[in-house]
Amino acid sequence: MQLQHQHPTIICIVDYHAITMAYEPELLRTRRREMAVSLLAAGVDPEVATLYVQSAVREHTELQWIFNTVTPLGELERQTQYKEKSARQESVTAGILMYPVLQAADILLYRADLVPVGEDQVQHLELSRVVARRWNAAFGAGTDYFPEPQPVLTPTRRIMGLDGNAKMSKSMGNTIGLLESRDEIWAKLRPAVTDPARVKRTDPGHPDVCNIYALHQAFSTPDTVQNVYQQCTTAGWGCIDCKKVLLDSMDQELVPIRRRAEELRAHPDRVDGVLAAGAGACRAIAQQTMADVRDLMGLD
Repeated sequence: MQLQHQHPTIICIVDYHAITMAYEPELLRTRRREMAVSLLAAGVDPEVATLYVQSAVREHTELQWIFNTVTPLGELERQTQYKEKSARQESVTAGILMYPVLQAADILLYRADLVPVGEDQVQHLELSRVVARRWNAAFGAGTDYFPEPQPVLTPTRRIMGLDGNAKMSKSMGNTIGLLESRDEIWAKLRPAVTDPARVKRTDPGHPDVCNIYALHQAFSTPDTVQNVYQQCTTAGWGCIDCKKVLLDSMDQELVPIRRRAEELRAHPDRVDGVLAAGAGACRAIAQQTMADVRDLMGLD
């Protein structure tokens, strides 16, 4: 959340991306709103950051179509996420293939030059640079109208799911929700994968290969992380002990967020106002960008 105080910040709830998978319309509306509540409760400040819903600014999909015309098919087929998702599905929609082109439109519509991403999204961001470069070469009239956005990576570049095999992903069911209760989190955390080589309680562990230790590094204080390392490597704790300490650390971060979320749910007009104001601000930027794009491409 520090970045919103360091740079002009636009945060998008990407419901167009969500419809690339089978879904129920009412559930989509609920999840979209819960995402807004979660972001605001987690610390997004609408006084300094712009928060909106993607489908409220329809220029996203217009720019995506334009970018489709300059994006090589081979680039899309090489995307790691496309290959992973297509391997898990019998039938793959064109939306999944074109997903990173819409991401490029999401970014370049606002001519953003910095994008906070997880490690797994760096490849998609590279595609955004390719798209910007190709469009500029074809239609930029000798200018770099679209910047080539650069990634901003945090120290926690990738958070693995509770299965310890893949990143946290709702579609894979290996996540912990910000607004879940302590009991709900413990029901997921208790059976979570740890050091696979630690068979007995008395076996010393190897924290560097344990996903629970990685979560400690994200949630626990430095002193707690050091203690976890010591207790694990000397078999002073079992894995359940380590998970209980992690649960307490998570509570320190998540309980205040859950309280703020309850307050926001009790005042839905506040959330509506933030999203409406954000969409209005983004729409103005997007309309200017598309007016420029249409002019440069001879579409006006």
